[in-house]
Amino acid sequence: MTIDYNQAREMMVEQQVRPWEVLDARVLGVLATLPRERFVPEIHRALAYADVEIPLAAGPAGHGQRMMKPVVEGRTLQALLPQEGEEVLEIGTGGGYLAACLGALAREVVSLEINPELASRARAQLDANGLGNNVRIETVDALHYSTDRRFDAICVTGAMDVLPSRFLQWLRPGGRLFVVHGRSPVMEAVLMHNDVNGPRIESLFETDLPYLAGAAPAPAFVF
Repeated sequence: MTIDYNQAREMMVEQQVRPWEVLDARVLGVLATLPRERFVPEIHRALAYADVEIPLAAGPAGHGQRMMKPVVEGRTLQALLPQEGEEVLEIGTGGGYLAACLGALAREVVSLEINPELASRARAQLDANGLGNNVRIETVDALHYSTDRRFDAICVTGAMDVLPSRFLQWLRPGGRLFVVHGRSPVMEAVLMHNDVNGPRIESLFETDLPYLAGAAPAPAFVF
């Protein structure tokens, strides 16, 4: 059966994303035009616009990483709302789709990916589809990353057990950081604002995501 991806994309926006209070016209425009199916592993391509998380690779190669549901991607983009002149740091490139979305909204995106295979595949898909000319992917562990650059927005695509105070150092004054934190199965998505009087945390919604590599809670021993 041949799938009409254009129709599937439109239905995703109208039946999934918009009803979940994603109403910003720029965000909806990006979700309605970017070919999400190109960033999904071929074996799962029929699920590109379904309301499910999608594994990025089979077996150990994927390191348990999955694409967010479209509704979570929409809420993430709307929460950060990058402007045309802004610079964004993405932590966790994954398949590269969210990097492409951020690149369509912002002036420049630096995306960090610990898995060389995923980083290479994401770069190849961005280039093959003429997207992400303003997206630079670096293969590095974000938890040991160091930079003197400052960003207007930071998007953390994997969950963290605790809020990442270290990442706030990379924000410009007035910048904002999206992250999901807590313990599965109920985690909290928040927007951290780098206000002049100190960090301010805005609660957004509940969800459940795989942990960022190295950011899972320490195993608990039961005696």
